[in-house]
This record gives sequence, C-alpha cells and structure tokens, in this order.
Amino acid sequence: MTEASGRRRRPWRIVLWLVAALVALALVAAGLGAWTVTRSFPQANGALEAPGLAGTVQVQRDAHGIPTITADTSADLFFAQGFVHAQDRFWEMDFRRHLTSARLSELFGESQLGTDSFLRTLGWHRIAEEEVAQLPAETLAFYEAYAAGVNAYLAQRSGAELSLEYAVLGLQNAEYTPEPWTPADSVAWFKAMAWDLRTNIEEETARALLAQGLDGEQLATLYPEYPFEEHPVILADDPAGTGIEDARIPAPTGGFAAARVERPSDSGGPSDSGGPSSSADPSDSSVAPTARLADASATAPVVPAPLPALARFEEQRAQVSALISEQTEGIGSNSWVVSGEHTTTGLPLLANDPHLSAALPSVWTQMQLRCSAVTPECPFDVAGFSFSGLPGIVIGHNAEIAWGFTNLTTDVADLYVERVEADGYWQDGVKHPFTTRTETIAVAGGADVELEIRETGHGPIVSGLEPDFTAISEQPRVTGARPAPAASSESNGTAELPPADAAVDAAAEDELPPGDFAVSLRWTALDVSTTAEAIFTLNRARDFGDFRLAAAQFDVPAQNLIYADRAGNIGYQAPGRLPIRGAGDGWLPQPGWDSAFDWQGFIPFAEQPTAYNPASGVIVTANNAIVTDEYRYFLSRDWDTGYRAARIAELLDERIAAGPVSARDMAEIHMDNQFPAAASLQRAYADLTVENEDLTAALALLAEWDGQNDADSSAAAFANVLWREITAQLTDEQVVPIPRDDQSRFALLFDRLLDDPDSPWWQSAENGLATTQAEFLDLCAERAVHEITTLQGSRPDRWNWGTLHALPLTHGTFGTSGIAPIEWLFNRGPIEVGGGSGVVNATGWDLDEGYATSSVPSMRMVIDLSDWDASTWQNLTGASGHAFHPNYTDQSAGWARGEQYPWNFTPAAVAEHTSDELTLTPAPPTRG
Repeated sequence: MTEASGRRRRPWRIVLWLVAALVALALVAAGLGAWTVTRSFPQANGALEAPGLAGTVQVQRDAHGIPTITADTSADLFFAQGFVHAQDRFWEMDFRRHLTSARLSELFGESQLGTDSFLRTLGWHRIAEEEVAQLPAETLAFYEAYAAGVNAYLAQRSGAELSLEYAVLGLQNAEYTPEPWTPADSVAWFKAMAWDLRTNIEEETARALLAQGLDGEQLATLYPEYPFEEHPVILADDPAGTGIEDARIPAPTGGFAAARVERPSDSGGPSDSGGPSSSADPSDSSVAPTARLADASATAPVVPAPLPALARFEEQRAQVSALISEQTEGIGSNSWVVSGEHTTTGLPLLANDPHLSAALPSVWTQMQLRCSAVTPECPFDVAGFSFSGLPGIVIGHNAEIAWGFTNLTTDVADLYVERVEADGYWQDGVKHPFTTRTETIAVAGGADVELEIRETGHGPIVSGLEPDFTAISEQPRVTGARPAPAASSESNGTAELPPADAAVDAAAEDELPPGDFAVSLRWTALDVSTTAEAIFTLNRARDFGDFRLAAAQFDVPAQNLIYADRAGNIGYQAPGRLPIRGAGDGWLPQPGWDSAFDWQGFIPFAEQPTAYNPASGVIVTANNAIVTDEYRYFLSRDWDTGYRAARIAELLDERIAAGPVSARDMAEIHMDNQFPAAASLQRAYADLTVENEDLTAALALLAEWDGQNDADSSAAAFANVLWREITAQLTDEQVVPIPRDDQSRFALLFDRLLDDPDSPWWQSAENGLATTQAEFLDLCAERAVHEITTLQGSRPDRWNWGTLHALPLTHGTFGTSGIAPIEWLFNRGPIEVGGGSGVVNATGWDLDEGYATSSVPSMRMVIDLSDWDASTWQNLTGASGHAFHPNYTDQSAGWARGEQYPWNFTPAAVAEHTSDELTLTPAPPTRG
C-alpha cells in the first residue's frame, strides 16, 4: 500500500471511528434509558423482606399483573396491599396526595398555585385528618397497617427506583423526596372522589351565569324537567317511594360492625338549623326496601383534570378552572342486577361500569385480598376494584355478596350568594364574623405563599379563586327569597317547596340587598364523615342487612348501591348524607342572607330510597331519577335525562322475553352504542329535500342508519358531526354563552323543539342564515357535510366514527407537559372506539372541543353469583402505573372491543392462572 493510498483512506477510518463511537454512545444511551425505565418495575417473583410484617404473605399475579394477596392476619393483609400498591402505582399515589392536600406547588412550582389555593380553601386533607381522629380503633389499625406497607416499600427504593416519573420530575425539582404515607393521605382521596362526582354544581353554576342574560322561560327550555313518562326511575316498582316505611328488610348479621353508625353532629351554625338527624340505625327491620331506581356513577373517583407537569417547560396556565368548574362530558355510570328467576344460572347476575374521565393509568386497580383462614379476627375474602392509596376493595364481591356503584345524582352541594363586608357576612339582619384561617403554600423553586381563607356558616368563600364563581358574585342571580313555613310532623321536617318552575325566576339585580357579594359553598363532603369505615364494613358484609349498614356509613360521595347475594336476593340502597333543604331547591344559587334557605338537616337513613327483591326481578341505575317527585323529600332536579337507563331496561326486557339472561348478554349490553339523538335526527331530516348530491348521499346514510355509534360506522360519523353542528347553531348568538355540557339534555331539548317549528331557538343561527326550522336544518346539514369531508374525505364509505372519536390515553401529569419526548414516554393511543355521550357504551366527548373521547367506562364487570370464577372484568389500561411495563396498557385493546377477561377468585382458579408469585417475609430481628 502506497503512502498516498494510506492518506486517502485515513479520513474514512476517522469517519468509521466516529460512526462507531456514535453507535456505541447510542447503545450506551439506550441501555441507560432501558435501565432507567425498568429499574422501577416491581419484583414479582421470589422472596422479599418487608420490615413490619408479622408473618409471611403470598402475592400471586396473573398474566395481567392482577395481584391476589393472602395473609394470616388483617394487619399483614393491609400492610401487603399498601406495599403492592406502592410497587405498582406509587407515583399516582404521591400525586394524588399532593392534590388532595393542595400541595401540588411543592411538586410542580407556581403553575399550581391556583389549584392549591382553591383546594386548600376547601380543606380536603384537614377534614380527612379529623375523620382519621374519630375512626374506631379497629378501622384505624387497617389504615395504619396499609400506611406501614407503603412506607416499607419507600424504605427500600427512592427516586427513579420508585417510578420513571421521578426521573423526569428531577429535571425541575431535583430536591424532592417523598415523605412517609399516613392514614389521612388515604382518607383524603374520598374527598377527591366526591368532588369528581359532585352532582349539579356545574349546572347550578352555568344557570347562575346564564340567568345574567336569559329569562326564566329560556332557562326552563335549556334545562327541561326529567321525562318521567318516557324514562324509568330506579325504584321502578315503587316510583313514589311510598313503601319505604312499610317494607321489611333483614337486619345486619355481621358482628364485626356492631351496628356502629354514629355520626358527627348534623348541626352547625347558620347553615344547619337542625331538623331530623341523618343518624339512623339500619339494623331496624322497619327500614324500607323499595326505593327509586336511581343510577349513579360508580364509586368511581375520577382523577381530576390533568395538571401541567413542568412549570419550567411550559407557560403557566389556569388549571384551576378546568379542575374546579368543568366536569368532563359523560361522567356518570351504569349498573344493573337481574335476579335468578331471569338468568341461565338461577342466581343473580350483576353488572357495573363507572364512567369517569379517561386516565392513564386507569383510576382503578384490580386486586383480591384473602385471609388464609377466614375468621372473626381475619374476616376478609374480597376481590374487585380498588384505588391506589386506599386500603380495601371499593367495588366487587366477597364470598357471599356482590355490589356495584353509580353516582346518585342527588343534589348534595349548594352555592350561596353571601352579602359581605370586610369583617363579616350578613344573615337575617345580623352581621356575623367570618371564620378565618391562614394557610402557607410551599412552592418549588419559589417563595412560600400565604393564603387567608374565609368561611361563613354555609362554608368556605370560593369566589375570587375561580372565574365562574367570581362572575356569579359580581352579578348575582339567586332563587327569589321566599319565607319557609314551619316544619311539621307530616312533612318530616322538610319545608314546603315552591312549585318546580318557581325557582326558574332568578332574583333581579334591583331586588338584591345593597352591598358587596361573595359566593360560598355548602357541600356534604366538607363535613366530617364516616365513609372511611364504610369500605371495610362493605368488604365484610354477609347479607343485605350488613350491606345497608355499610351504606349508612357511606356519606360521600353519594352513590347508588346495587346488591346481589348467593342466596338469590337482589337489592338497592341510596346512601350518603342527603340534605333537607329549606325554602330553596338548589337549582340556582341561594340567598345566604336569608336563613330560610339554609339546610334543615339530613334525610334519616331509614327513609332513604331502598329496594329488596322487587317484583320485576330487575334493578337498573344509570344516573336517572331515583323516584318521582311524589317522594316526600326533595332530592334533585338535575338527574341524568335517562336515555341510558331506558336503553338498558329495553335491552334487558328483550333478553328476558327471549330468556333466560346469560352473563354474555350482560357483557353485550355494556357495549350497546345506540345514540340518544338518533331517532330525532332521522325524524328531523325525513322530509327534507336538497339538491346537493353530496348532501343527498349523506342524508341517505342517516336515513338508513340503525342508530348505533359503532366504531366502523360511516353513518354514525356523519350523524355525530351533524349533531355537533346542530347544537352549535342552537346555542349561538345568545346574550350569554351557552355551554354544550350535557349531550343527553340537548337530545331531549332537540326532540322537543322539533314539535315546535315556530320556536325562536330555530332563529338563533349566526348571521341570520336561518330563520325557520327547515332553513336551520338545511344549514346544519350543509355545514356537517363540509366538516366531515374536510376531516375524512368526500367518499362516505370511508367515513369512520371510531377514527374521529378515538381515545387518546394521556398520562395524568406528564402527558400534557408540552415536551414531545416526555409525552412520548408516558402517553399511549389513540385507540379507535365506538359509543358516545349519553350512550350505554359511554365514551363521552365534548361538543365544544372536538370528537375525541374524554370520558369512558373506566372499567366493566359482570359478576356471576352462581360461580365466582365465571365472573368477568376489564380495566381501561392495566394494573401497572409504570410506563413500558407489560401491564401498563395491556387491557386497553380488549377494553375498546368490550372483551372481558376471566376473574379468578377461588384458590384453585387463582393458582391455575398464576404467572408470578412473590413471598413477602418479615425482616429478621436485629441483634443488639
């Protein structure tokens, strides 16, 4: 080789060395990345010491990573549950406790000051600490054991060893170290659940703002009454609740609870003027069973709206409004139970699917808790859906009974417009001093912030913290002040309410007293409650009496509870603290300066809606009305409009008629996609003649549509685009913006407007382009064809609802960081889905935001009381909260298809399907 050729080759060698070095660096980076990602994965096999355990605990996991925990004592069982929750989901737990304690600024900096200020004002964690202080010793021991298990895991790992999120957080907040877990951290999560299922605060707020520009008739049109003649109530066999006092229900048999249902005082200053106590002994056999058929969103705590993860990486934004004022479209739930007389097994079948905000990881974790020998000292053998950070099982079954939850939809929160001065608030001509406290909010990377919190007798002042509440205080519209008649024995302490339409008339500005105003919040979840006990009472229940005992303790969030047992009984119970109102009904904010509008106490538990073995053999709840207005107590005017409940009842009637009903039938009902407005859309356009060929083809699709929002349906794609355009045109050019926040309610509104072609609502289209009903419908159809053509092309056979409506699986914290590589680490999807808002398969979407799915059936389950191992379940994402773990989103594709998985319960079935087994052992004693 010549010297010249050597010189020619030398640059190439340098290039090759550089390439090799880059490849090596890439491999090192990839290896380092893989190590960083995987080192937080939990140990699932072998043996692991856990200091604090008294005995050995087995943790068996199936292919989906779902754990079955077996221990000899209750203390070890809940210790191990805390340990396993921390293994799988500690970042989620840590984020949640910062949320509930209003300390997000400690994690993410000043971008979270708005959220922290609002939630610190509500005082969730402070109230949780009070609730922990009043727990009975046995229940407190369960929470302490759980916390000890979490802390045992924290003692073994730190930083990115706990979760990949801590590695990312370290880019901004390198000094952060998780503190030990406490029982109050667990109990506070009930407050977040209650807030996410907070019933009608959004509607009440929206109406208060709309009343600033719309009259009473317009408000009544926008918010129609529940269609009792068309849609079912939960207490279908006793819609007025007249049999509650006369029915006989089994008394509780479980000695574990000793019928403990004492509560904190139900009175409290100007806001509660007394009245009947809500503390009733559910063991009283006179407590009635027949109650209304209300369906609410399962105890499904929905994770609040995603919060910005990294203040350094994105502009500060007002997250507080999203968390506080906006509830995701589609929040609700379905549950139903069918007695054995109608089933293939001869025993009940029970189904449940809570509808919550889409979250990654899913809000639920699946788990089984088993005492190796079930005894009075260790009485647990229970499986189902739990929350990370909370001991026990929230929804599921034990060896004797099964249960499900949906949101009760009763009105348990009211806004009060207070007449205020700098040093106090007025009521009945007397000025009262504010109750005040000062809180300090620590801010990562910044100075501490002092927050002064003011409260009236109704609750904390929330205006000045959130834009909508502030706007209400600046231009108040309240229920007109009317004197409340004295309570009588006939009325059971409830004041005579004004006619249903009277509350539509908001007090005019010139009728308000002089002075300045603020808005306070009266909400049952801000009282000390006994919900923290209820989960354990429920987990150990053996019959309907025990079940009702648990319901009596379940104060918040207010839920519809359905029930079935191995003896063949089915039942329903409305639990919770349900207020007895004075002169108002909570449809609009109430005048805080008039004590006639204060709550008068709470409905006694013995008089709350309940049903036991109804003659129909079926109970359906889907956030619909529980009872009719003939029930003696006022509950709400903001029920879900009942489309889902009516559809489920219709499908069950069909299957019972064809009979008998199978578990597969129950699972198929979960996935029904009938769109509430389908029939109205087809009726509206049945006789419309158009000349445009593209529009003619689209309307032909609509006419032939089966009304199902199936993922592969082109007709469903056009129908939903058309529906979005119709609601937009109905609400435009009003004096005040009208939120399109409830598609079921708009479906009812649209159907009724079709029968009134001269309604002024048809003339509200922008720029006067439509002045008649026919012109309105034509305009909407033309715009819908243009919209869907822009989105999916001009060929109708290629239109597709599943693609348009796809679900993005967005990580609850870092998924919206604004940094693509970080979002790539944690986000998944999108996943094509069917369904829609107001649909049984309730994949909700926001009319104001686009078509993407934002709320979901967060889980689905079908429980077979004849054979626990024949039950099935599915979760939205997976058991693991660790990105890239095999169980991070392994259930998502099956969830989208409605594919439910075997739910193994008996020891033999669990052993047969065990993929991993970990033995937790006590740490050896230290030698001194």
